[in-house]
Amino acid sequence: MSFNTPRLAVRGLILQENRLLMVNAYGGGISDLLCLPGGGVEPGASLPDNLIREVYEECGLTVSVSTPALVNEFYDPATGFHQVEVIFRCKLDAGQLDPAWQDSESIVTDRRWVAEDQISTLHFRPLSLPELAWGEVHTAPSYDALETIVR
Repeated sequence: MSFNTPRLAVRGLILQENRLLMVNAYGGGISDLLCLPGGGVEPGASLPDNLIREVYEECGLTVSVSTPALVNEFYDPATGFHQVEVIFRCKLDAGQLDPAWQDSESIVTDRRWVAEDQISTLHFRPLSLPELAWGEVHTAPSYDALETIVR
């Protein structure tokens, strides 16, 4: 299987009252995998501007984007799909989760705040999220090695 050109994406590490915002990774209930809100980068807009747009589209929240926390990548050997995502630390500026909010792409249907003592019971990626969210503050972004996609 040959690989396609990697897709560039951005995701937001958003903590409020020591809880991490997570969303479903796949639409249509095909998996219980959770991830950080965000998505594909559109050309002509900065990575932070893309992330602000994605978080609003998926969750109805307004954020400000800070420093990168992690570069994560994954691939699917069955399809050749390869994604590189830059995870940024963000601050919630306005809004609250509303179960009636509709993602404009109809992918994100589950949005939730997750406490540190809950995350180990969930299926999530990247696996370094607990350390990124609640561990020692990192001065430079981390890198998660390329892994096979999970569902």
